[in-house]
Amino acid sequence: MTWGTRRDFLHYGSALAASSLIAPTIAAQSPPGQRPVQDPTVQVVFPRTRIPLTFIIDDSTCLVNMGHFCLPQFQECYPDRPAYQKPWQSFPREIPDQFVREFGEWCAEQGVKGKYSIVPYPACVGWLDRELPGWSRRALQDSLDLVRTLMLPNWDIHPEMITHTRVIDLKTGRPMEAISAATMENSYPQEEKSVDELAEYLAYALRILKNCGLPCEGITTPGGFGNRVKPKLSLAVQQAVRDVFRTPIPHFFKYVMEGEQSTEPRLEHVSGLGTDHLSLTVNIPAGTGDWFGSWEGDAIPEPDRYCTADASSGRLVELIERGQPGFFLCHWPGMYCNGTRAGFKAFQRVVNSIHDKYRDRVLWMKLSEIATYWAAKELTQIQRDGNVVTLDAPFACKDFTLRIPSTVPMVPVITHPTGEASFTEVRELRQLKSGTWQRTGDA
Repeated sequence: MTWGTRRDFLHYGSALAASSLIAPTIAAQSPPGQRPVQDPTVQVVFPRTRIPLTFIIDDSTCLVNMGHFCLPQFQECYPDRPAYQKPWQSFPREIPDQFVREFGEWCAEQGVKGKYSIVPYPACVGWLDRELPGWSRRALQDSLDLVRTLMLPNWDIHPEMITHTRVIDLKTGRPMEAISAATMENSYPQEEKSVDELAEYLAYALRILKNCGLPCEGITTPGGFGNRVKPKLSLAVQQAVRDVFRTPIPHFFKYVMEGEQSTEPRLEHVSGLGTDHLSLTVNIPAGTGDWFGSWEGDAIPEPDRYCTADASSGRLVELIERGQPGFFLCHWPGMYCNGTRAGFKAFQRVVNSIHDKYRDRVLWMKLSEIATYWAAKELTQIQRDGNVVTLDAPFACKDFTLRIPSTVPMVPVITHPTGEASFTEVRELRQLKSGTWQRTGDA
C-alpha cells in the first residue's frame, strides 16, 4: 500500500498548479515495530461497533486568515506559478472569533469532533504567545481563551509547524534570509536531517502552544513538510510530543488515502512493549480531499463529493459502507470562504446528511481518542483458553469492544484484580455502550 500526502489528493482538483504544496505520491513506510500475541478468534472491532468519524481542520489559527497572509509569501517564492497569482489583497485579513464561536457551538450541538490546527507563528505575522501585530493583546488573549474553552473539549489542537510559510532559524527566531523551496516549511527539508534535528523543530512549535495554555497530543505537517525524511519524521513526532507534553500516545496527520486504500490509523516505531517504557507513534490519515473552499478560501464548495444530500453517494458514504473510518479534511479559510461562510454551510449539509442516514452507525472521535483506541486495539495482548479470554492492556481505553465467537450460550463477566464486573445485555448493536454486551449469531 502506498501512502500519499493530502496535497497529492488535493491536486487533482483546483491545486494542480500550486505544485509547491504538492508532495511526492509515494511515501516511505515507517517501521511498525513490535506487536503482541493476539488470539485470532478474538477480534477487536471499532468502538461500540460504530464507524469512527473525525473532521480534520488545517490552516486554522487565532484571528489570522492564512489564505490572505500565506499567498504573497508563496508568490514571492514561486513567482512563475499561476496558482499564486490571486488577488490576496482582496481576501479578509482576519477570520473573526465570532465565526469560530458559531462553528464550534454548532459542532458541539451535533457531536462533531476532530482536529483544529493552531499555527503558532502564523505566516510570520506574530507569535501567539507574545504579540500579534495588527490586533490588540486583549484580542489575542480572547481568541486563545475561546479556543481553550469552546474548542478543546471536542477538538485536538495541533501546531501546523511554526509558520506554515517560512522556515525559522531556531537560534534567532527569525525566518531564513534566503527565499526558496529550501526555506519554505511546505517543502522542508530539502536535505537529510536527523531525527533529533526534526524533533527540535517540532518541539519549538509545541512549546509556543504550551506557552499559550494549549495542550497538544499530536502534530500536523504543512503540505510536503518532511517528505524526504518520512520514517524519521514519524519518530521525531514521537520524540517531540513526548518531550514537551509527556503524551504517552503521540500522533500526527500528514497523509490522505485514496481509492481502496485503508483509512485505518497505523502504529509506527513501537518499542518497549511489555515494559514501563512503551513508545509509539500513531499515523492518522484522512480519507478525503478538501472540497469545501480550499486553503485560500476562494473555491466553490462541492459537498456532494463528500456526501450527496440523500447520502446515496460520495467519498464518506463509500467509506462508511465499506466499513472504513470516515476521516475527512478541510482548510479553515475554506470554511469561512472570505466571509460568505459557504464552506461552513456546505459542511453543515454534509453532517446533516450523514446523520440522517447513519446516526446509529457512526461515532465522532477526536484524533487523540482515535490514537488511543488504535494503540489499545493493536497492542493489547489477547489470549484465549476455551471461554476464558485474557487481556493484558498497556492503555486504558474508552468503549473498547471485542467480538468473541462462541457456540454455547454464555454471559460475559470481567474478572480483574479488584473483583468482578458484570454486563447488561442489550438487544441491538446500536444500544451498545460501556458495560453492555449483545449476542449476535454465533458471537
